[in-house]
Amino acid sequence: MLGSRPSYSVRLPPAVRGGPVGPAAARGEPDGPVAARTVPWLRIAAAYAWRLILVGIVVYGVFGVLGRFQLIAVALFLALVVTSVLRPLADLLNRVLTRPLSVAVALVGSMLLLMGLFALVGNAVANESGKLAGEFRGGVHRIELWLQRPPFRLSAGKLSDLQRQVTDYIAGHQASLLSSAVSGLGRVVEVITGGALAFFASVFFIHSGERMWGWARDQLLPSGARAQWDRAGRAAWRTFAGYTRGIIIVAGANAVLVGIALFVLRVPLALPLTLLEFFAAFVPLVGSPVALGVATVVALAGRGPLTAAAVLVLIVVIGQLEGHVLHPLVMSWAVRLHPLVVAVSVIAGSIVAGVIGAVVAVPFVSVLWAVLRALRTAPAPSTPVRTG
Repeated sequence: MLGSRPSYSVRLPPAVRGGPVGPAAARGEPDGPVAARTVPWLRIAAAYAWRLILVGIVVYGVFGVLGRFQLIAVALFLALVVTSVLRPLADLLNRVLTRPLSVAVALVGSMLLLMGLFALVGNAVANESGKLAGEFRGGVHRIELWLQRPPFRLSAGKLSDLQRQVTDYIAGHQASLLSSAVSGLGRVVEVITGGALAFFASVFFIHSGERMWGWARDQLLPSGARAQWDRAGRAAWRTFAGYTRGIIIVAGANAVLVGIALFVLRVPLALPLTLLEFFAAFVPLVGSPVALGVATVVALAGRGPLTAAAVLVLIVVIGQLEGHVLHPLVMSWAVRLHPLVVAVSVIAGSIVAGVIGAVVAVPFVSVLWAVLRALRTAPAPSTPVRTG
């Protein structure tokens, strides 16, 4: 209107437009919770950090409890190993026999086979004891002569002093050695007890392991989590059984190759060393080289440096064959762990529980990884069935 003041647009304050504002918005800063204003990668790292700490505490607690009940834990682990090996045989026998009878035949037959193998090894050692004693005495003399030559150049007096020191040590520590032997007898009793418990548990695991898992799932888990944890439990068992069968195949192949080579080279105690190689292969990465190292010492004492050098070459060849052919071929369908993870697991297990920890570490990590993958993977949606 002529003569009136010009109009101005009025901008309402934020309190009028959108309600109350916080102090950060009043200062011109983004309002909201502190976590939303944190650097994204730092927020994600913190979230993973406290979860990893929690998992570490749980794992440490589990190993602490298992350490207190080590005998029971080892016995149940052996029972699971026996179940993974003999369950397919029992299922096959169950086609023509009753379930209890098929379980009994599988367990008793495997025990008789194992006892017969140990009896064969003991008989071979007993028959060759006299010959082996002479060969080892001659082998020790050859080693002494070898050490006196370049590059070692050890005098006969130094070797005699070393033998005298060993003899004096044994004579001066008879009491401690005797106490160690007595404690070893206590270990033998523990081994027998653990073996009996493992056999007793194997009977029930092979006979009705499926029903035992179903009862534990239905009684201990809430109804909403049963399907997911049932999938995780079955994945864990498939991984454990696959690893056990795979490592038995790898150990058997290693033992056959080592046995053939030792018999060809005429190394003393070839059959016991072959059996040692089979059981040592259950410790990944380090078991087989240690067993072949023992075979090298026996070959050096019994057959001389050339045969020992041939056994050293055998260590390298079998190690390459196991690492690049057998393990990838046999274990790829069971577990998918990086060699670095396997190495760290074996070392950590040996630190926590010695040889037993080194044996248990890889299957434990494999099962844990299988459970995490099964819990993280959502089940595939069911396809509706069309009718009509």
